[in-house]
Amino acid sequence: MLKFMIQKPNILLIEPDAFLADIYEKNLAMNGFKVITAKTGEKGIFLAGTKEPSLILLEVALGKENGFDILTRIKNDKKIKNIPVIIITKLGQKKDVEKGLALGIADYLIKIHFSPSELVDKIKRVLAEK
Repeated sequence: MLKFMIQKPNILLIEPDAFLADIYEKNLAMNGFKVITAKTGEKGIFLAGTKEPSLILLEVALGKENGFDILTRIKNDKKIKNIPVIIITKLGQKKDVEKGLALGIADYLIKIHFSPSELVDKIKRVLAEK
């Protein structure tokens, strides 16, 4: 717990929906996290390489971009491949979950099935395991 008081873990949130990004950012900040946001996968990859976040929250449905392609690029980049990634998405098909797990994500959360407090708990669990 002292670690969180000394330095807030950086969370990179890659979320194209500004409304949802704002909700997540406020909730995470209230729970002791520093949040960096990106609306696109490209920007997210750039920020992951420059800001060195403790964890990445990634939406798979990124509009023109495919979040799984972004995830693959993260996992193939030597500098950022070890940053844990939690997918937070509206896509809940079994094949999507399996694809994310095969690509090395730490967890897969379907937006309509979790609360903001559950997201915080998942992040803390993943960071504790890191």
